[in-house]
Amino acid sequence: MGTLTELFDPDRVAVVGATARDGAVGRAVTSNLLDDFDGVTVPVNPNYDAVLDTPCVDDVAEADADLAVVVVPPSIVLDAIEACGEARVRNVVVITAGFGETGEAGATRERRLADIAEEYDLNLVGPNSLGIMSTPSGMNATFGPENALAGGLSFMSQSGAFVTAVLDWANDNGVGFKDVVSLGNKAVLDETDFVDHWGDDTETDVIIGYLEGIEDGREFIETARETASDTPIVVVKSGRTSAGAQAASSHTGTLAGSETAYEAGLDQAGVIRAESVDELFDAAGILGSQPLPDTDAVAIVTNAGGPGVMATDAVGDAGLDLASFASETTAALRESMPDEANVHNPVDVIGDADVDRFREALQTVLADENVGAALVLAAPTATIDFDDLGDAIRGTVAETDAPVAACLMGGDRTREPKRMLQNAGIPCYFDPGRGIESLATLAEYRDIRAREYAEPMSFDVDRERASEVLSSVTDRSDNRLGVEAMALLDAYGIPTPTGEIVDSPGRAREVAADIDGGVVMKIVSPDILHKSDIGGVAVDVADADVADTYEDLVTRARNYQPDATLLGVQVQEMVDLDAGVETIVGMNRDPQFGPLLMFGLGGIFVEVMEDTTFRVAPVSAPEAREMTEEIRSAPLLRGARGRDSVDVDAVIETIGRLSQLVTDFPAILELDVNPLVALPDADGGTNAAAVDVRLTVDPEKLDP
Repeated sequence: MGTLTELFDPDRVAVVGATARDGAVGRAVTSNLLDDFDGVTVPVNPNYDAVLDTPCVDDVAEADADLAVVVVPPSIVLDAIEACGEARVRNVVVITAGFGETGEAGATRERRLADIAEEYDLNLVGPNSLGIMSTPSGMNATFGPENALAGGLSFMSQSGAFVTAVLDWANDNGVGFKDVVSLGNKAVLDETDFVDHWGDDTETDVIIGYLEGIEDGREFIETARETASDTPIVVVKSGRTSAGAQAASSHTGTLAGSETAYEAGLDQAGVIRAESVDELFDAAGILGSQPLPDTDAVAIVTNAGGPGVMATDAVGDAGLDLASFASETTAALRESMPDEANVHNPVDVIGDADVDRFREALQTVLADENVGAALVLAAPTATIDFDDLGDAIRGTVAETDAPVAACLMGGDRTREPKRMLQNAGIPCYFDPGRGIESLATLAEYRDIRAREYAEPMSFDVDRERASEVLSSVTDRSDNRLGVEAMALLDAYGIPTPTGEIVDSPGRAREVAADIDGGVVMKIVSPDILHKSDIGGVAVDVADADVADTYEDLVTRARNYQPDATLLGVQVQEMVDLDAGVETIVGMNRDPQFGPLLMFGLGGIFVEVMEDTTFRVAPVSAPEAREMTEEIRSAPLLRGARGRDSVDVDAVIETIGRLSQLVTDFPAILELDVNPLVALPDADGGTNAAAVDVRLTVDPEKLDP
């Protein structure tokens, strides 16, 4: 697959299936191209001499085209694409539906379509696409009702209807685009390809998108990270409810639905997530027009007390700070404002303020080095002319390097100044909260650009031994492993307590005798997942009681589930849980993003507390450290309420080793280390202990 430059900037476009028939898609596409396209439009249809007064050719080979738009019936699409390949037309948009969205027959046709595209090295959009647009050349290769306005946004969408709705709204609101792509079924080109292309496109200021899914999450993360370092990416991702989550048997799987993977993956990719269409275009508008703030401190200048309070609340809700003015700033405001005015943040120039007072206050706060951004908020009064206020805001903003948003709360009298401000690159809103949220988007993108991405952690491990442990599932009727797989953790350098699985009371006594102090004994069965719930765990067992405890645990397991497979009883060195903090490290394999790591508060309450955080593996050391800092119970790790702090570095290393394990072995579908006991730092000691493990393995994905 080659560069996408000619896809968006062709000299000649062939419409394969062009027609003059009213209401036909082929007519709409041809008409749209003939209306505005700077290049040559070539209708292709053996049944016509001309379409819409434009000469028609019988075959795409005669068109000498850079781009072919295919609108023929699904039964002959494959022949048409093969003809494009033979004619060396490298860029194809398949508008025709009737592929993977229609069932197995359509899916088979779509796979064949992808194969042909690969054979001929085609850049193929679709099938089931509305088409594409590029405003520099006026190219509207869609069957939508109107073309886009020119601008700096490049827009991709998995919904063609969303494209037409957005363009209709955008034309009314003066929002312009560079390129527009209806992704369709993404048989070949997908969101990652377009993010990559637009990241190198100097005419694209902001990339925006509506996505229902991501084809290859890991590739998307890597591509988007590179692109977002220079070009902001903002997406609306639908399908956020738990209905999309798959059933799972591990704690991690239970807590990690598909939405969790997307949240983690998009964050790691440096993509800004919008929750609504308003948020999408608010973010795109301000990112494309305003500078990034140096700090999170916001100044508010208003003539309306109530809306000023609303804006102040929004600052806190958005994770920003209300700027604290320097003494020189408050002194200057006090000198220039009436006695009744509030010279502290938010600055209230009071209801009788004229434009000059607004201008003076805004200039003063923007000159303060403590101010990173500002919101100008005005309600209509008899003393303020919104047209003049718009001019004053525009002139003041032209003299500052700080981002500024405006909020003009009114109706008809605000329409023209709002348009003027937006044309000057100053976003303007009715709702103060939207203005503050937009400023927060700038701060978020500033932080994204400042990120330094480290390489994933890597350790010397015994991969061969790990493979042997995983392969043990091939001899079982069940594909789940429990504590009998502790050797898997050992192979990857994850510390585990001393212990052994035994099959008799006598052997239990022998193992316990080699362990100092009391021991923990656990029933080992792939059929009994929650051992503590049935009394299948005994702690601090003295040597004299080991044999009896063995018998008792086996009896309880048999009474609970007579047909359960019993592999024995684990006799294990007892870890002092009170001396440390019980955490959990786990993984659930997501269909799009691959291994999704979880870290959080562990023990028996993990699913009750749900104090967890997630990352897509493999992770770097900084990412693993962030995981230990994000959970609500993070203070426990660092010595809250008189407790000793634990060895956080040991926890971070364990996260990294587990990340490497699940990346190395795609056969591991789910895995929980629970609890991973984080212990206080002790010179020369082992400061983390994986006490229990369970995992699910796909035998078909094991190395041969």
